[in-house]
Amino acid sequence: MNSKLKIDQRECPGVQNSELNIQNSKLISPVLEISNIGKAYRNYGSELWRILSWFGLRFKPVHETWTLQNISFNIAPGEAIGVVGQNGAGKSTLLKIITGTLKPSTGSVTVHGKIAAILELGMGFHPDLTGRQNAYHSAGLMGYTSAQIDAVIDQIEAFAEVGEYFDQPVRTYSSGMQMRVAFATVTAYRPEILIVDEAMSVGDAYFQHKSFDRIRQFQSAGTTLLLVSHDRGAIQAICDRAILLEQGKVIRDGEPEEVMDFYNALIADKENSKIEQVTLDNGRVQTISGTGEAKVEDIGLYNDKGEKVEFVGVGDPVELRVKVKIYQDIPLLVLGYGIKDRLGQVMYGTNTWLMKQVLEDLKAGNLYNFIITFPINIGVGNYSIQTALHKHDTHLSVNYEWKDLALVFNVVNIDKTAFVGSTWHEPKIEVKLI
Repeated sequence: MNSKLKIDQRECPGVQNSELNIQNSKLISPVLEISNIGKAYRNYGSELWRILSWFGLRFKPVHETWTLQNISFNIAPGEAIGVVGQNGAGKSTLLKIITGTLKPSTGSVTVHGKIAAILELGMGFHPDLTGRQNAYHSAGLMGYTSAQIDAVIDQIEAFAEVGEYFDQPVRTYSSGMQMRVAFATVTAYRPEILIVDEAMSVGDAYFQHKSFDRIRQFQSAGTTLLLVSHDRGAIQAICDRAILLEQGKVIRDGEPEEVMDFYNALIADKENSKIEQVTLDNGRVQTISGTGEAKVEDIGLYNDKGEKVEFVGVGDPVELRVKVKIYQDIPLLVLGYGIKDRLGQVMYGTNTWLMKQVLEDLKAGNLYNFIITFPINIGVGNYSIQTALHKHDTHLSVNYEWKDLALVFNVVNIDKTAFVGSTWHEPKIEVKLI
């Protein structure tokens, strides 16, 4: 981890959660057991020494690089796990070890059941073979017989929806078409464990929705899911648990919202930045990060009578009042806010950079009140407000303070026609006899 990053561990449950999740998973016989996995790439300075090391002879490598260290966790039947981390954190290496395409330097992987995996795009596909031939080849490598593949090949072709290209060489395919055939093949039979890497991000929105629908069907039927993605929405909507890797180590293992909030803070890590996670009275974990030149001192939601409220009606006008204090002179200040649902997914967000209301030349000790007025055009449920104080259009450049769960409120339906969904925009419906 970046040596400049300070993490407040006093009320940081993430690392402890990793141990608890391992213990809890053991209460139910796990389908996947990862024990002390490590992966080192060694340079022996001589190919002869390298070859001799394969036969158990010990030589000290000239150079040794560890991409994974001390990775341990269990996954219970039917559990959906998201694996997240920055590029180079070790996610793909871990998946290759789990699927058996890469041998670990230390530790062991125990699998109970059949694994189906989509790792690197087109992995295992031969460019000169057709989509149909590659489907037979890939399914055969997964252990299925020719008769079993014959029984589902029409379903694979129909699900992939690549038309006449199914019988043309894969080298003529786009990346999205390769994804379609690969996913259709891997999921032709429901596996005990389904592993999906970032390849799912390739292709059109239609097929992504179609793929996630199949994943959800598998989950409902008891399939265990291991999903690697940078898509916060996918992780929080599908997964029961998330694991955060950083420099080859597990640094968080817990609730998806908590882990993704920490990950969001981590990718904005700058010199003198600090990340703190605090368990609130309601049991949820709040993440606060930043360098501290400016901070939110107070925040509240007010109704049209000027009363501070925790419950608001669908469609009601409200004011979000945010008091910000400046602790050091700064040249620019942007306030951003987002409304998140109970799963931690952002329903709406904006900032004063986008609204062209950036403050300039701010002095230490100054206090500012931001009053944001909007209608609650969202569905019934529990929501939270996240706030961000930064210098430019995003917190990834200069992050003074990012605060998740800065405010929690509830939306109730008092006087609107009953509806379902996450947004409210009541229609006018006309019916005419023709």
